[in-house]
Amino acid sequence: MRKNIPALILIAAGIAAVAAGICLDQHTDVLAKAIRICMECVGIG
Repeated sequence: MRKNIPALILIAAGIAAVAAGICLDQHTDVLAKAIRICMECVGIG
C-alpha cells in the first residue's frame, strides 16, 4: 500500500485541478484553443 501513496496524491491533485478549471469556466477556453489548433493543423484555419 505504501507504494501507491504518491500515485494517489497525484490522482487527487489532478482531480482537484480539473474541478477547479470547471468551476472557473476555463473548459470553454481550452475547447476553443483545441479547435483552433486542430483547424491550423489541417490547414483550414
